[in-house]
Amino acid sequence: MQMPAPNPEILSRKGRIVARLQAALPADAVIHAEEEVRAYECDALTAYRCPPLAVVLPRSTAEVSAVMRICHDEGVPVVPRGAGTSLAGGALPTADAVILGVARMTAVLEVDYADRLIRVQTGRTNLAVTGAVEGDGFFYAPDPSSQLACAIAGNIAMNSGGAHCLKYGVTTNNLLGVTMVLMDGTVVDLGGGAMDPGGLDLLGVVCGSEGQLGVVTEATLRILPKPEGARPVLMAFAANEVAGACVSDIIKAGVLPVAIEFMDRPCIEACEAFAKAGYPDCEALLIVEVEGSAGEIDEQLALIKQVALRHAPLELREAGDEDEARRIWLGRKSAFGAMGQIADYICLDGTIPVSALPDVLRGIGDLARRYGLGVANVFHAGDGNMHPLILFDANRPGDLDKAEALGADILRLCVRAGGCLTGEHGVGVEKRDLMEVQFTRDDIEAQLRVKDVFDPRWLLNPAKVFPLHLTEGRRA
Repeated sequence: MQMPAPNPEILSRKGRIVARLQAALPADAVIHAEEEVRAYECDALTAYRCPPLAVVLPRSTAEVSAVMRICHDEGVPVVPRGAGTSLAGGALPTADAVILGVARMTAVLEVDYADRLIRVQTGRTNLAVTGAVEGDGFFYAPDPSSQLACAIAGNIAMNSGGAHCLKYGVTTNNLLGVTMVLMDGTVVDLGGGAMDPGGLDLLGVVCGSEGQLGVVTEATLRILPKPEGARPVLMAFAANEVAGACVSDIIKAGVLPVAIEFMDRPCIEACEAFAKAGYPDCEALLIVEVEGSAGEIDEQLALIKQVALRHAPLELREAGDEDEARRIWLGRKSAFGAMGQIADYICLDGTIPVSALPDVLRGIGDLARRYGLGVANVFHAGDGNMHPLILFDANRPGDLDKAEALGADILRLCVRAGGCLTGEHGVGVEKRDLMEVQFTRDDIEAQLRVKDVFDPRWLLNPAKVFPLHLTEGRRA
């Protein structure tokens, strides 16, 4: 993966830059020793690493603004970082960049149950947002698999979703407002407590912008009352394509589950060995969950099971109590950790129309055989958000390159099927060079011009999202 060479002039001024940052922040907020910055040399895309010039860990919007002013004045690139759980290299630094981490910005600033909103600093983890309100019967809907660790800052940057996005949407559907610091230190507020504020939809531009436009320090989020109840049903099938067709038919039937999750045999076997969830011996497995009152749940599940029976399931298991429901979800929630115990892997997140699931699953299998690599599938099937896990051996020369080539072909397949390159992980560096597969040159130019407005010197999160050959004349 090509990254721009560091600016030697910036490297030569490291001492002065660090001294200015130390003067503006508390003593423990600036990290610059070589052995310490290595902790920030990569995010969850660990195949690529580069220690940054320095790391700053501010605790307030005012401190973030001070850091940004200094870096703007010194011409130093800034890489915003949430919890570092990005699977697309979204927080990969360059050697001449300052990492700006929001991990210490975790405060709850406001809770308003009447208007159903919460305002938090963006270093707070996804799950901790629900933790702040669940005692009063509310929750925050987006639930990425990494919700225990991932920060709201990264969720906003990548427009993250999760298992329950089929009913509740992704981050953009639950984000009401942000406080954001621009590259020159200017603090701006976008949106607020209303669902549809007047004026340009700049909030929609910021959500999913991958740290290209500013550093989001505070977020106003929509919270919802907890449903009366929820119940999952597990379905086992003899083939991936059959399970994919069942998903399509459930959506066509007009019922809206809160989640439809898919796992294939390699993933099922790994999860069963890891979590002992009691999954059946099958080629593909669906977990379909509905929620509401007891009557609503019974009615929805009856229709879903009626659809499933048309596809000859090997097993159809409805949770009878909370313990059975927990066990049905246990393997799915453990999937990424379980797969990591058996192989190195690259986790993709191309998105496709639900009706294309059978054909795309068949195509992924064909590509995997052509490349001679294993692929395990686990994904949010209800909205077509694929998560193929490409298995390889990082210690075998050439395996990583082969895995990346297979990943690129899978993403091209998703685009050809009418989908897109990313559903929630973002483009980062992983899919940067595939942007021209999905977008025309004019499309990308329009995006570049938005970046020009917010960050004219192109100092924010360098070498992400856009193919490098299209940004050469713009970078500082």
